[in-house]
Amino acid sequence: MAEKPAAAGKAAKLDLTRLHKEEYVAPKEPVLIRCRRARFLAVTGKGAPGGEEFQTCIGALYAMAYTVKMTRKLAGKGDYVIGKLEGQYWSGDREDPCEIPPEELEWRLMIRTPDIVGKSDLAAARRTLAARGKDAGCERVALISLGEGSCVQMLHVGPYEQERRTIDRMLAWAIDKGWQPAGRHHEIYLSDPRRVPPDRLRTILRMPVRKAKT
Repeated sequence: MAEKPAAAGKAAKLDLTRLHKEEYVAPKEPVLIRCRRARFLAVTGKGAPGGEEFQTCIGALYAMAYTVKMTRKLAGKGDYVIGKLEGQYWSGDREDPCEIPPEELEWRLMIRTPDIVGKSDLAAARRTLAARGKDAGCERVALISLGEGSCVQMLHVGPYEQERRTIDRMLAWAIDKGWQPAGRHHEIYLSDPRRVPPDRLRTILRMPVRKAKT
């Protein structure tokens, strides 16, 4: 489905999560979905999630996302909803985050953004943030294109440290259906850990897959 610039008015605000709702389902059982190529603001790093670098990168990512949005809106270029924070986790050729020591984790934090956002928008946002003295880490934020194809997806409820049980269910389901893992572990954060207790955190887990060889 092609993305269309929002017309004037609050009701016309573009919401990519709703527009591509089939990619953001949060089922209590594993399901197979198809993720088309999409554009993201993204920043990469390494180390334990929740560490100093991780938090700096989250701050930079949101600062850029909101500054790009507001700059375009004030210029009359339409408005849109800021997407959920997403993340991919791996280490070298290892793609199961539960088997990787936290300090060795490589990660890419992402916020989905409309296709109309370009490099010039990022450059303008960096200038604005630099003038305000709030540009820490913003030079690391870039635009990327990501298309994962076939994926197994499921909602995880509870602490991030207990994702193993959900990942195991997804993997067993995939194997039973003739699929095998084929990409980086992907998480979509529906809850703010600063406001929601660990046992109530809601996180969509996504596992890219391909047909298993017979």
